[in-house]
Amino acid sequence: MGVQKLSATAARDKAARDKAKAMEPGRKAKKAHAQREARKSPAEAKGQDYDHKRQAFVSFKRQAFVSVKSNRGNEGEGTKKESGANYNTK
Repeated sequence: MGVQKLSATAARDKAARDKAKAMEPGRKAKKAHAQREARKSPAEAKGQDYDHKRQAFVSFKRQAFVSVKSNRGNEGEGTKKESGANYNTK
């Protein structure tokens, strides 16, 4: 998947929307939590995303790191179903 072809105005507006979404409290908490978990086991986290949904089902010895493709695509189901989900970031 390549870069979107947007006009200058559309690209600027999209960047503003993306920034606003990334700065929401829940999103910031998830990012900080994923970074903490990655620092605990850098070898396992390398090139992977932390899956907050899967963390509850993973034993304490294994982290919930999965491929970027799997995590961001919700295992092929898309992301509309989990929109607004509240995951533990402690």
